[in-house]
Amino acid sequence: MTDPRRNLPAVDALLAEPELVGLLATHPRALVVRAVRETIDRARANGGAAPHEGWSEAARARVAELAAPSLRRVINATGVVLHTNLGRAVLAEPATQALLRVASGYSGLEYDVARGTRGSRHTHCRDLLIELTGAEDALVVNNAAAALLLVLSALARDGDVLVSRGELIEIGGQFRIPDILARSGARLVEVGTTNRTHPDDYARAIGPATRLLLKVHPSNFRVTGFTSDVPANEIAALAEARGIASVYDLGSGLLVDLSTWGLAGEPTIRDALASGVRAVVFSGDKLLGGPQAGIVLGKNAVISACRNDPIARAVRADKFTLAALEATLALYRDPERARREIPVLRMLTATSEELRQRADELVRALPARARAKSEPGQSEVGGGSFPGAPLPTTLVRLDADQPSADTLAARLRASDPPVIARIDADRIVLDPRTILPGEHQQVATAVRAAFDG
Repeated sequence: MTDPRRNLPAVDALLAEPELVGLLATHPRALVVRAVRETIDRARANGGAAPHEGWSEAARARVAELAAPSLRRVINATGVVLHTNLGRAVLAEPATQALLRVASGYSGLEYDVARGTRGSRHTHCRDLLIELTGAEDALVVNNAAAALLLVLSALARDGDVLVSRGELIEIGGQFRIPDILARSGARLVEVGTTNRTHPDDYARAIGPATRLLLKVHPSNFRVTGFTSDVPANEIAALAEARGIASVYDLGSGLLVDLSTWGLAGEPTIRDALASGVRAVVFSGDKLLGGPQAGIVLGKNAVISACRNDPIARAVRADKFTLAALEATLALYRDPERARREIPVLRMLTATSEELRQRADELVRALPARARAKSEPGQSEVGGGSFPGAPLPTTLVRLDADQPSADTLAARLRASDPPVIARIDADRIVLDPRTILPGEHQQVATAVRAAFDG
């Protein structure tokens, strides 16, 4: 019997097909050739069977797959506001416009336009951060872990850093505070116990080699029960009395008080600075609602030491980060405008009535066979912020038995744009809190297509 693989078409023969000739006019030839070869190779691996949709259509589909960007916009229907896997904070419109302005031309990143001389990228965002927080000085780098690394290197290299055992946290991706500390060139000295640390634990551990006391806010977990820790103001006072530095790793970077909306227990940036520590470190893309960035606020001498440390160049922020962060910070000059226009704050402060209305609108837009219904549920802040503080919401549950929840979730992810849902009790649930304005119809279309198969 003749092997079907002998009948596979040649690459040149497929490239000559009228349906594929047009692709050569809109895509690089090398890309189209690769797609054709991979289509043939896939058929060869399948015993020589031709694609059920036909050779040209299969090759066109493969071209589309290869040409598509790997980093795509998705619709977040999970209800996790700061979803690390989905890019954390969504930027405010002024921030996206700032990105476009900087991206579409040259910028004065390191040029003093008024003087016509070389400038410094560290001036961008600095004045705004000082204005909004009351800090003496400020520095922006590319992320919060880099900010902590830089501060430790500048203030404690070759010296001891005291940290409570209860604060030796993992910040995500298996990166841990002790690892960052070790890379900075400082030595870790653990004090206290996992659940209880007292001021005397720090005082007894301070020695000739001690350079810094580090306070780490547990923003991504919560320990309850028989616990105690040392407040930042006491750590700062002890450090000043002994003539050593103190740093507060705040983590999520909350600039406004959200307790009115039921979110309490997370210290604000101003609270952290008021404790008296010499430096505060936090993220730009969590509760602040800006781009990925690490921000260091503190005393003039500390920020100067950080700017002059060799690591500063390795972790410096680029022009896009600085442009988006500056536009985001400018919104905080009017706290109410910030709450309305910064998507993270808008989602976190959405009222029960708003969420109920949006859920009902989505239910009406979904196909009847989805058996969609709204019901009370919970959202999450995410991003290592406000642990153990769920947000009441109204969910949309797809109560149809077929197809299965796993199948529906996969089909929703295959839509354009992909819709990322969550599965609860073997049913797909959609949370309107994180579905952005204008995305409801796209979600409805994706659900309809998912049920059509």
